[in-house]
Amino acid sequence: MVVRPALPADVPTILHFVRELAAYEREPEAVVATEEMLREALFRENPPAEAVIAELEDEAVGFALYFHTFSTWTGRPGLYLEDLYVTEASRGRGVGKALLRHLARIAKDRGCPRFEWSVLDWNQPAIDFYRSVGAVGMGEWRIQRVTGDALDRLAAS
Repeated sequence: MVVRPALPADVPTILHFVRELAAYEREPEAVVATEEMLREALFRENPPAEAVIAELEDEAVGFALYFHTFSTWTGRPGLYLEDLYVTEASRGRGVGKALLRHLARIAKDRGCPRFEWSVLDWNQPAIDFYRSVGAVGMGEWRIQRVTGDALDRLAAS
């Protein structure tokens, strides 16, 4: 197994994986990203996000997309995992753990004291997997989001 930085040629595969993840998470219609949008975001100067590809026998079987956050409490950046996806046929073969291990090493190399992500509360297989690698839930924290019309109204107020 190889985990490597994504290349511009990987963008169609990344978008395909994003769509498969959205379908798994019961929101296939929510993906509005295009190849052009992902290429611009991932491969411009000072990209807002980065991605890695997991390969088994030279075939892409998973990816992780991540970016930096910042903690005023630690005074240092953290690493946030936006998406982790492994093809159904490749689950249970250590791909997800390899992706998390790779990102944990990036976090350590970059001096990040935190490596965080979110998981849907109904996704028990993912929760169990994350617990198996030492992740703990932040039960007292709730994600807040403003989008669409609410974002427009807030910005205009």
